[in-house]
Amino acid sequence: MNWSSRLGPIGVWAGVTAVGHAEAAEIEHLGYGALWQGGSPRADLRRAEEILDATESLQVATGVVNIWKADADELADAYHRIADRHPGRLLVGIGSGHREATPHREKPLEAMQRYLDVLDARGVPAEDRLVSALGPKMLAIAAERSAGTHPYLTVPSQTAEMRAALGPGVLIAPEQTVVLDEDVEQARAAAREFLHRYLQLANYANTMRRAGFGEDDLADGGSDDLVDRIVVHGSAETVAGGIRAHLDAGADHVCVQVVPTAEQLVPRLRALAAPLS
Repeated sequence: MNWSSRLGPIGVWAGVTAVGHAEAAEIEHLGYGALWQGGSPRADLRRAEEILDATESLQVATGVVNIWKADADELADAYHRIADRHPGRLLVGIGSGHREATPHREKPLEAMQRYLDVLDARGVPAEDRLVSALGPKMLAIAAERSAGTHPYLTVPSQTAEMRAALGPGVLIAPEQTVVLDEDVEQARAAAREFLHRYLQLANYANTMRRAGFGEDDLADGGSDDLVDRIVVHGSAETVAGGIRAHLDAGADHVCVQVVPTAEQLVPRLRALAAPLS
């Protein structure tokens, strides 16, 4: 069974500490195929292991382990420990972060290759790992040396471009941020608050430019067009349509990030479950 089949069409993306055992069990019960742990999970992958222990069939993916913060040997040890106990349920997503948060980040393409070399040497299968790729050169590495890619804050047209570039058989699992709120101004305010720090980061801003957004779109907290297209908002049915747009564009799996999270995560996922099914 490949990862597209294991993950199913829809998963949930949340900070690594945002989902406890009970919430994970409810996410599984609602029919979501995977939990993606964001916020640079530690190399020991203990939080992933805890979620796997607390569920029966839910897949866990890291979205993503930061190669500048997580030792590759320690990550390999964690992978083998968990894969032995929960075979076929852990997908290790890795990424190179962004330069603003990592002053020593240099030549990320070369650093990623070296990191993957260590994982190869330690027996972590390419088919059980994923590379977060925003630019075309990192995307090529993802296709060559992993199961595929996990893009973040992209739009369906970029999913279609990735599918055209990669062809069939390479996993494409984009994240999609959503706000369940039919009040347009309230929803945009929540989306802008979420996007604020990302608009200050060069790699995400460049990804938005590649999507066709101009400098005016990126200024002053983001234009309405940028906010509406990157953060899907509205009713559960409208949001579900925005999520499915990535699948229609060629994604194998879409991981849904609900904004804001806090105690409203599971109720909002419950509201989305029916229209997504």
